[in-house]
Amino acid sequence: MPEPILELHEVTKRIEKQTLVEPVTLTVATGSVLALCGGNGAGKSTLLRMIAGISQPSGGTVRIRGQQWASSRRAYADSIGYMPDDFQFGSALTAQETLEFYAALRGVKRARVLELLETVGLSDVRRKPVTSFSKGMRQRLLFAQAMLAKPPLLLLDEPTNGLDPYWMDAFAGLVRQVAADGQAVVFSTHQLNVAELVADQVVFLDAGVVRFSGSVRQLKEQYRNAGGLYGAFRDFVITNHTDKKGETIR
Repeated sequence: MPEPILELHEVTKRIEKQTLVEPVTLTVATGSVLALCGGNGAGKSTLLRMIAGISQPSGGTVRIRGQQWASSRRAYADSIGYMPDDFQFGSALTAQETLEFYAALRGVKRARVLELLETVGLSDVRRKPVTSFSKGMRQRLLFAQAMLAKPPLLLLDEPTNGLDPYWMDAFAGLVRQVAADGQAVVFSTHQLNVAELVADQVVFLDAGVVRFSGSVRQLKEQYRNAGGLYGAFRDFVITNHTDKKGETIR
């Protein structure tokens, strides 16, 4: 059985009287890909930030390779490559200088920087300031940053936002290659076609509540004549979606 990389047990997030994420329990193994699916405000980014150690859970435990953030911060952080939903590059650094900055922090050699710039299709514009980049180009640079140190776990927040069809397909190939190389990937998305194409496991989140957690292959088989992953999402989330008063929205 593959080694567990990520283990969440009853992880919750509350701010004052509002619960942003209800208890979440899941395991992500070596070489697997998990997609967190849901609409705006579903809790996807909140959950990813808790896994990354940026935000501390209100309850429950998060372990990466058996380590917890509070007791083993360096080992925990070294095990993660994190890509935020968006990042406004405010300096005049070029794409190459930006990656070299992060490479220095992670103890990564310059050759890896050049390799990744080629991988994400930014080699030809590596000397241009990142502030001149389109949304899709910034996304590719952020993805490269997350992959720099070849960490055991990649955490990607809406990584396909702003990507054109070519790079959407390339992203899928890169994620599957990362998993084949023995890393694990957790990414959030509202694009169910991406999750269906890339992920092994899926979690459907709705207003912080896990509506489903399980195998993508099983869902695709079960819903093969009813819209695939979208059909499953419709049954588990859309038909159960509730407003703030607790009334079901059809």
